[in-house]
Amino acid sequence: MHGQQRCIRKLVVVGENQKNNIMNKIKSIISEAKKPEEKKNAFESFAETRMGGAEKIADNAHEKGGLSLLTWHHFKVKLPYYKKASEGKFDKEAAKKEFEETYKKISLNMTQTEFQREVGRLEVLGELLIKEK
Repeated sequence: MHGQQRCIRKLVVVGENQKNNIMNKIKSIISEAKKPEEKKNAFESFAETRMGGAEKIADNAHEKGGLSLLTWHHFKVKLPYYKKASEGKFDKEAAKKEFEETYKKISLNMTQTEFQREVGRLEVLGELLIKEK
């Protein structure tokens, strides 16, 4: 009788393990299905956080004036990109194209202001493209 009880217990344990494995697989499938939405929300949240930081730096630099205005130009250009991304309107292909065009445009023949704007644009596009991977 003890042998039968042990066998029954083993079957119950094996049955529970299989049930747990199946439930874990179902949970994993559901989790994977949610990931694109979570990834999108994480990306939008990233862009929103970065936008807040860029706004603060731009505002402080503008307030200081003088040479700090170069910093203002560098960060001010980033704001529309972060805003668009934070609203879920980031177009990855268009951003790649603009990144390449901006990269080719940067030169030592630019003014300091032009340089800061274009490097800021390149930087924000690169950040967003890397984060969106």
